Amino acid sequence: MIPPGETIGILGGGQLGRMIALAAANLGYRCHVYAPEADSIAADVCAAFTQGEYDDEAALAAFAAQCAVVTYEFENVAVEPLVAVTAHAPLFPPASALYHAQDRVKEKTFVEVVGGRPAPWAKVDSMDDLRAAVASIGVPGILKTRRDGYDGKGQWRIMQPSDVDAVELPGQPLIYEGFVTFEAEFSVILVRTQTGEVRFWDSAENVHKGGILDRSTVPAAPVILVQVEEARALAAKVADALGYVGVLTLEFFATADGPVFNEMAPRVHNSGHWTIEGALTSQFENHVRAICGLPLGSTALAAKGVVMDNLIGDDAHDWPAILSDPANHLHLYGKAAVRPGRKMGHVTRLVL
Repeated sequence: MIPPGETIGILGGGQLGRMIALAAANLGYRCHVYAPEADSIAADVCAAFTQGEYDDEAALAAFAAQCAVVTYEFENVAVEPLVAVTAHAPLFPPASALYHAQDRVKEKTFVEVVGGRPAPWAKVDSMDDLRAAVASIGVPGILKTRRDGYDGKGQWRIMQPSDVDAVELPGQPLIYEGFVTFEAEFSVILVRTQTGEVRFWDSAENVHKGGILDRSTVPAAPVILVQVEEARALAAKVADALGYVGVLTLEFFATADGPVFNEMAPRVHNSGHWTIEGALTSQFENHVRAICGLPLGSTALAAKGVVMDNLIGDDAHDWPAILSDPANHLHLYGKAAVRPGRKMGHVTRLVL
């Protein structure tokens, strides 16, 4: 057990790291952020900041030597250099979670091995591969980069076979996924301790716009609720197989044939931001508790329901109107520049 007063290292300097640090501070911990960007909104609320590249083993080692435990808010951290971290401090979640989650082919293969059902998919390394994938899986579908894509980035829609001719391959490994006919999207968020205890938050119904999460609602629609048990069972198998510690998120499509796995994130997740006000213990606090070996807090709802809306781009300028409603809980992330498609904050409303 790591007692309050010690330092938690966070790889990544964005809003998730910021919210982890705020939760850690409430429990009496100091946080130290490591990120390649000089401008870090997580570092703004932390005791220490190291600017360094994720493949700089010397810098990573010096950083980890100052920490009692290290976690991450960003899954696209190179796995191999993390040996420099684990030589000095425990890393939770383990690097194996990053290994599987940051490559879509590895991720889907792993989930299939533990019994999950993803959308039909195929590796794509050439135009011939793409044509074969479209021929076998069909259209419509989505061509994605295997690594680094998020919030709709690194994706190309293939609506008809002729669309293939217009695609310019980006020169990196890809995956083609067939569309799934679904009634709703939802996420399963769990926290797992070092001793294997697992707790789940209520599953949120998620609505995306332009590939970016727009709204999460709890409780979810009945079509989702009847599929949550099966989805949770898969999420628990994934966590156990990885020896996972901390918060883990799996996203699903609710279909007529049951839950279809979409992707996993080995970290706290945007669709769990509602837990800050809407659960007795937030995903961020329980992540800190888990990686530090503390007893977990209750994941039960703190109200009858919760709605969380992301503030994307210029939406953040509406803060005066948002605050004019005393029932709103506003979270602005402190990002210096507003850009289209950039997550600037979120607002949460409780249903009492």
